[in-house]
Amino acid sequence: MRTADVVVIGGGANGASTAFHLTTLGVRKVLLVERRHLAAGATGKSGALVRMHYTNEAESRLAHESLKVFRDFDAIVGGSCGFEAVGFVQLVGLEYRDALRRNVARQRALGIDTREITPEETRALLPGVDLAGVGAAAYEPGSGFADPTATTYAFAAAARRAGATIETHCEALRIVVDGGRVTAVETSAGPVATAAVVVAAGAWAQPLLQPLGLDWGLVPYRIQVAVFRWPAGFAHRHPAIIDATHKSWFRPEGAAGTLIGVELGAAHGDPEKYDEPVDAAYVAGCRTALAARFPVFEDAPMRGGWAGMIMMSPDGRPVIERVPSIEGLWVMAGDSGTSFKTSPAIGRCLAEWVTGGAPVTADLSPFSSRRFAEGRPWQDADHYGRERLTVSR
Repeated sequence: MRTADVVVIGGGANGASTAFHLTTLGVRKVLLVERRHLAAGATGKSGALVRMHYTNEAESRLAHESLKVFRDFDAIVGGSCGFEAVGFVQLVGLEYRDALRRNVARQRALGIDTREITPEETRALLPGVDLAGVGAAAYEPGSGFADPTATTYAFAAAARRAGATIETHCEALRIVVDGGRVTAVETSAGPVATAAVVVAAGAWAQPLLQPLGLDWGLVPYRIQVAVFRWPAGFAHRHPAIIDATHKSWFRPEGAAGTLIGVELGAAHGDPEKYDEPVDAAYVAGCRTALAARFPVFEDAPMRGGWAGMIMMSPDGRPVIERVPSIEGLWVMAGDSGTSFKTSPAIGRCLAEWVTGGAPVTADLSPFSSRRFAEGRPWQDADHYGRERLTVSR
């Protein structure tokens, strides 16, 4: 039987980041297994916003720590993550003006470069924008978006250079537990003896977790995005934007396009059989949401789109923890499509936890699954709407 000090299951941004950070902390026999190819799941389909505006301190802190990596990626990791600091604007409705101000103050206390901007400043940043229904806006000049696939490839390549083994087209079939401890992982390429496993398998995590008695109410969802070519006369490469009033988010795509996602495109799906092309009805909804903010996009040519699978938790926040009932098992799951931007910090925290007994980069206790068992799902006081949201929350 092969052996590994740590087995990481899942070749997305979080799994690759974890493998990389394990090697930086001195673990050499790291094995990452991925059932298809790197970034095949939610990562490769991500809109890849890199922003720090959240309605809670815990996620903002992870995003802030991660931005430090994205903006100096070649020096820290090696290679390119495709990060573009086009800026980020958060728009909220009139009833959430005070909540945005409190969130901005909380973020500034963490050292995040953000501020509330006036309607005049917003219009200057977003030429042609219609601010109907907008009560307040916040701006992060150093944020933007990255290339999720390039990020994953670079993390994996750096892990390989440090001695890790990355095996694609190798499916983790079962986590073997004996006497309350992890002892092995059964894979399609044979068993691997190990005392430590990190599960970062996204929408494909449930078959590994359920046999271990781990049921946190996680549900796989199919989400979609659409891409529109800029219409004639529109030539401003706008910042990344979250429009909480229309539950949408968008960012530049290429030199003359805009990628958009709306929450109405999230629906329960089967990760083993789902349609990857974007639905025509969804494209229409995206056009409506985009044109509501930029009226000129009402006649914008549609250039494409896609669908991918995410795993949603009951409260929309991820479970990141060392499983108390099973020695040697760590899980990152149920991120609801928001964890690409935090993957550098999450991978670092998980590696610190595996090697040192506790995360150092950030406090992960708010992400414990105990909140579900104790009947206290995560609820942010300064939210922008309590509907179940993924990327735009």
